[in-house]
Amino acid sequence: MQDLSITLIQANQIWEDKAVNLKHYEELLKPVSGSNLILLPEMFQTGFSMNTRALAEKMDSSSSILWLKQQAKQKNAAFYTSLIIEEEGKYYNRGVFVEPDGTITCYDKRKLFGMAEESVHFTAGTAEVIVNYLGWKINLQICYDLRFPENIRNGEIDGRPVYDLLLYVANWPEKRIQHWSTLLPARAIENQCYVAGLNRVGTDHSGLSYTGQSKLINLLGEELSNLLDSENVITRSISYQEQTELRRKLPFLRDSNYRSFRN
Repeated sequence: MQDLSITLIQANQIWEDKAVNLKHYEELLKPVSGSNLILLPEMFQTGFSMNTRALAEKMDSSSSILWLKQQAKQKNAAFYTSLIIEEEGKYYNRGVFVEPDGTITCYDKRKLFGMAEESVHFTAGTAEVIVNYLGWKINLQICYDLRFPENIRNGEIDGRPVYDLLLYVANWPEKRIQHWSTLLPARAIENQCYVAGLNRVGTDHSGLSYTGQSKLINLLGEELSNLLDSENVITRSISYQEQTELRRKLPFLRDSNYRSFRN
């Protein structure tokens, strides 16, 4: 199995200005080459807004998804991020995993952040989503999902781990950044997988501060990358072979009773 090259785009987001945000991402993406997977923050082109009626797009006519498809094709890399999607009169904080050939896998955020009334404005997703990309099984997550490990308990089926990599795209504020920095390695350790957590920087319309701390972590809970608190872009490869060998030496997933969590 090939190694996977992941790019974290830790960016400032301009409040509810899609055109400006997309142009800014284009500038940040210019030096990126040779990556297999590129992460952008939660609600990447608007910031974490509850203004659903004004900002929502539909899957079949979304200019933002068209932009993601164009970027994925140009960079020959998958993109993962989230945006506001309207479907049958309901609004979703929808994760979209866009592959270079235009294939899209969707994940609707299951745990909605009540303190910001996300649960008032959005409909929660109901299903775990694992995408198979370049042989890697990748579990798609969004921000607040990080606090709820019961939804993503890893295990083995027929001797094969259910997934290999967890992705979190977020708008996680500075005031609770210690929770972010603690929970990401916890998810890696308990699920014996790589974890990529991509957060934003800057301030939003209310003055709430975001300090990044985007990370790539291995199954031992060790940081392979940390973007600290400024706008930054980093690309790092993760090794399937190395993870498989560590799982063999530490076969904790075999004892997880995976099926019991899903029944």
